[in-house]
Amino acid sequence: MNREPFLVEGVNVQTWSLEEASSRICGELGNGRSFSVFTINLDHVTKLRRNPRFRAAYDRARIVLADGFPIVLAGRLQGRALSRAPGSDLIAPLCAEASRRSIPIVLFGSTFDTLRIAARELKTQHPGLAISGVYAPDHGFDPYSDTADEGIAFIKASGARLCFLALGAPKQELFSNRCLDETDGVSFVCIGAGLDFLSGQQTRAPKFVQSIGCEWLWRMASNPRRLARRYLDCLLVFPGVVLSGLTHR
Repeated sequence: MNREPFLVEGVNVQTWSLEEASSRICGELGNGRSFSVFTINLDHVTKLRRNPRFRAAYDRARIVLADGFPIVLAGRLQGRALSRAPGSDLIAPLCAEASRRSIPIVLFGSTFDTLRIAARELKTQHPGLAISGVYAPDHGFDPYSDTADEGIAFIKASGARLCFLALGAPKQELFSNRCLDETDGVSFVCIGAGLDFLSGQQTRAPKFVQSIGCEWLWRMASNPRRLARRYLDCLLVFPGVVLSGLTHR
């Protein structure tokens, strides 16, 4: 078993642990150029096949980690040693590393109440963490709108070097890709519902459900009307992802 990157849907996926990824993300900030951090799952695979802008955003991402057991399985079938690294699980180790290195962060997305509670929780868990701002765009946020222009201006004015994007896919990936051209020295980390979990606005699956790779089933059961079609699409691409892992082995 090795720790080299592996391929999923033409994307290089890193095998780093959450702690290693956090250290590397913060370390990369010293290079002075903005970059994006994505966590790939089966839903992203379906979007990569259908959405050219989403594919373009992935092509520019500097770091991609494995979110979801099927992606981990594809890596293991290619002889890689790795565990899941969901965006929501990156928050704590990244904040710990940012606090240690005095890296200011900004929270972007979700709702203001969620961000306010999440910011308070993060400051409690990581004394010394510098949160330089929170920004909750209006519902229906468009990554290419005037509101997005205002969001980018806010991020730049905040002085943050680490930005947690909680907009959901594909909006957070598309917005981060746009931000790369309009900011300097900022890492845009896409974390999905991570801040909603942290603030208690959403309930995450129990640890044992996560450990057996069934967090998706928990989420679908909580909102079947919204998520059933998404996970059906994921099930349809799952065999191809596994077969690809065997092919690249």
